[in-house]
Amino acid sequence: MYPQPQGPDGVLLVDKAPGMTSHDVVAIVRRFLNTKKVGHCGTLDPLATGLLIVVLGRGTKIQDLLMSEDKEYVGTMTLGTTTDSQDREGQTLETRPLPANLDRTTLDKTFAAFHGDFYQLPPMVSAIKKDGVPLYKLARQGKTVEREPRFVHVYAHEIQDVRLPDIDFRVVCSKGFYVRTYAHDIGEALGCGAHLKELRRTQSGRFDLSRAVTIDEIRNLPTDELRRRILTLPEVSRLRGA
Repeated sequence: MYPQPQGPDGVLLVDKAPGMTSHDVVAIVRRFLNTKKVGHCGTLDPLATGLLIVVLGRGTKIQDLLMSEDKEYVGTMTLGTTTDSQDREGQTLETRPLPANLDRTTLDKTFAAFHGDFYQLPPMVSAIKKDGVPLYKLARQGKTVEREPRFVHVYAHEIQDVRLPDIDFRVVCSKGFYVRTYAHDIGEALGCGAHLKELRRTQSGRFDLSRAVTIDEIRNLPTDELRRRILTLPEVSRLRGA
């Protein structure tokens, strides 16, 4: 018997399209690169777009290391409405009026309160497990269970545009940070509630979208060309500064 061709080793940076899960991306990469050993570093919700780090072959050995790195997002939150998932795909829980005379000074102070070290309560619609069961499965059953607050850190934040009730923002945060919860908590601090409308991951560690391939490129590029877009493990090490 002839030996089977060895699958690629390394990292493929993918610009995830909206409407698909991170698992969907892994399945597409596995199919079009004809390889089995594929994983990803940090789930993106279906509504989110942007950088998904996909690890291949021996690259899966550094999956946890890459997942632990800080991340940058740009997004839009909508004030005045809360949802059960803390984003626009959930069911509306409550609608409240925006504060009278809501100005940029108030917004700046509120965002500043969520800078540095603080605790977040993970949302029920998350992959965190309770007694071995992911919270999102319990949420689908209409259940709410006690969750442990998580220690997180925001390194930088910016209000990019205000078009009430929408606010465009940028945030650089630690591993385990929920941007949905960030939007929800800022809304609660303002007294009107909020949910996440749009989200795009722009950076993870030292990796950004400049070398990312789109889903259409994965599907349409010749296999040899797609393989050339994979970062080798020595390249990954150099880019990380390791």
